[in-house]
Amino acid sequence: MKRRIIFVFLSFTWLTFVPAGSWAYDGGAVSNGGTISGVVNFKGTAATPKKLKITKDKKACDKSPKTDPTLIVSDGKLVNAVVFIKDIKKGKAIKKGKIQMDQNGCEYSPHVLAITAGSKVEFLNPDKILHNIHTYSKANKPVNRAQPKFKKKLKIKFTKPEVIAVKCDVHGWMSGWLFVSENPYYSVTDAQGGFKLTDVPAGTYTVEVWHETLGTASQKVTVKPKGSANITLEIGK
Repeated sequence: MKRRIIFVFLSFTWLTFVPAGSWAYDGGAVSNGGTISGVVNFKGTAATPKKLKITKDKKACDKSPKTDPTLIVSDGKLVNAVVFIKDIKKGKAIKKGKIQMDQNGCEYSPHVLAITAGSKVEFLNPDKILHNIHTYSKANKPVNRAQPKFKKKLKIKFTKPEVIAVKCDVHGWMSGWLFVSENPYYSVTDAQGGFKLTDVPAGTYTVEVWHETLGTASQKVTVKPKGSANITLEIGK
């Protein structure tokens, strides 16, 4: 019960966070674009993630050990953080494509999914049990829909920029996030804390990092025509 209360608090802390200012982005061809890449360091000492207790549907959900995904640090690098350009209004076109969030084994994969506003997310249910998609959103209409075992795919559209907590009411340990961006310049840090933003028009921008429990941090970055800017972001408790 205590864990659930903590998650709800964090959810309502960050669901009002909008990835950028007023929503207005013009996408198209970019000439002589540059690249912003780097890593996100975790400031401090991270505790070892706790093992999650699987309380139901163990045949489908307890196939492999699960640990708390809310703070993952690898060799001092922060995993599952979103790095994005906050103040860009014009740049590369927003690409359309299939976007999926899996629930295989009763956990969301990826744990943090970054998309552009207007995208449809296809939630997958290969577990042959009942799941439930519950989004704690504010700018977008909240969703609370059952996904029975016979419904392998469930598509939901997210039209406005914001960060959204996702839960399964059937399996209380399941937690995920949707980072709905107004522009296509975002990257979720990988297992080594790395990120890369491509086709960035020349200019000076605010690059920001968001994490579900640590909040945000930012710095100014200048990109030259066809240039490469390598930066290190740092965030901690």
